[in-house]
Amino acid sequence: MTAKNGVETFGRVGVAMVTPFDGDGNLDLPGARRLAAHLVDNGIDHLVISGTTGESPTTTPAEKVDLLKAVKAEVGARAKICAGVGTNNTAVSIEMARAATEVGVDSLLVVAPYYSKPSQEGVYRHFAAIADATDTPICVYDIPGRSGIAIEADTLRRLAELPTIRAVKDAKGNLGLGAELMRETGLAWYSGDDPLNLPWVALGASGFISVVGHAAPQALAELYTSFEAGDLARAREINAEILTPLIHAQARLGGATMAKAALRLQGIDCGEPRLPVLGANEDEIAALRLDMEKAGVL
Repeated sequence: MTAKNGVETFGRVGVAMVTPFDGDGNLDLPGARRLAAHLVDNGIDHLVISGTTGESPTTTPAEKVDLLKAVKAEVGARAKICAGVGTNNTAVSIEMARAATEVGVDSLLVVAPYYSKPSQEGVYRHFAAIADATDTPICVYDIPGRSGIAIEADTLRRLAELPTIRAVKDAKGNLGLGAELMRETGLAWYSGDDPLNLPWVALGASGFISVVGHAAPQALAELYTSFEAGDLARAREINAEILTPLIHAQARLGGATMAKAALRLQGIDCGEPRLPVLGANEDEIAALRLDMEKAGVL
């Protein structure tokens, strides 16, 4: 068990990529290709497509597949592509897992089934059914603040026994339990919450799946490489001076809103989020600009 467990499949420095839309709110595939290339050119080696920040609840299955094809065509030779396929409908999740597998993605991100609040046995069977549907490696997404339920430790232990369950994206933030489960299960662990990126890798996580990395991909990559090189002072400096102002902005605005507004300020227009998520207003953009200037990314 090492800090680099799973990176051959899931990468190290990931971004949960926003989904670009045009001025009419339609999927912007050329924009998606440009954004993916920009992120990979600047140090990102793993893109999660159609996750929370990718507005998966408001994109259609056909749009998700088209988006995967476009991103894979653009950067699939240079970065790992992970498809968000999880829903609270097991049968639909299986359909999306199979469709993403046909595209040729490297992995699948499957979130805990939200809203319905199933039992832990129901959670296990949900993941097991999806895992049985393809041979594509799966990253389990534990985010109780959004899903309404946590994936309990014993459930994760059972899931780790399934051959295609290979990783966890942790947005639960229980560092002690995560450190224990990493060593016990052999699952690759990924920070799913930007404020905890550095603590997680210090505990042995394989990397992170970031939102603020949209605005600071080079800094995010340098945080990882600095830590791996043993330069803790530089890693802490990047975390405090560059990433933390952006983390504050994300906390105010939400992931998709913050990331799209930040990219636009940097000259990369990905359109507005789809309802019910709103774009940033003038006051929010002004405050975001100050945060980005403080971080040195504008």
